Amino acid sequence: MQAFGRIKRLVTAGADAIIVYFDGVNLDEANNACHHMLAAIDAQRNQWSWLKECVPSYDSLLVVFDMALIDSHGVYQALHALSDTSEFAQSKGANSVNSVEGTSAVIEIPVWYGAPHASDLSVVSKKTSLSIDEIIELHTSVTYKVYAVGFAPGFAYMGDIPEAMNCARLGTPRKRVPKGAVAIADRQTAVYPSESPGGWNLLGITSFDMLLHSEEHSESRLKAGDIVKFVSITEQEYRSHYES
Repeated sequence: MQAFGRIKRLVTAGADAIIVYFDGVNLDEANNACHHMLAAIDAQRNQWSWLKECVPSYDSLLVVFDMALIDSHGVYQALHALSDTSEFAQSKGANSVNSVEGTSAVIEIPVWYGAPHASDLSVVSKKTSLSIDEIIELHTSVTYKVYAVGFAPGFAYMGDIPEAMNCARLGTPRKRVPKGAVAIADRQTAVYPSESPGGWNLLGITSFDMLLHSEEHSESRLKAGDIVKFVSITEQEYRSHYES
């Protein structure tokens, strides 16, 4: 399948899915193109009865279709036609974080930085030559875009953290990271939605539940494209959430 528009590559993923890869001068721009296409596809859901699921990632979109209603070539033609619409074309060249921030509410996540059971602040300080206060100030100074949700249900990959905080993963992952741990790795930040193993550097902990719970199942509270800001709170403020 030949590339077109802001799509640089299309790859079949089994008999009933296509992965669409987007072009951009950087990851942020490619991610922006991905989410503009996702929005355009969402607007067609009532007409596209063959569409089963769309799963966005950093610079790609997995499109799952009903083989009884359409084949991969038909999906290719539909996507090609959609890329020519004014809604999608107008997104070309837009800066993703700035454009999304203009239309999306910022989701604030309160963090008790330096919580004893969830803190690698001293380690991060040594790796980055920043003081602990500078680390906290930098982490809370910017907004973050959710690039993708994966690894575990509710685990949202957000970026980019300030370059001065760039910090490699731990050499040996922990066997246990507590639920709500706020962490960084390379240029990304995330919140562990549940207790699990992990190799990211922990900055603190939040009472913000990354999952929406129902009787049937739990799903991610954050979606790809959401904008997040971390806010520093005290230990007392953190504990009051559970006492109220």
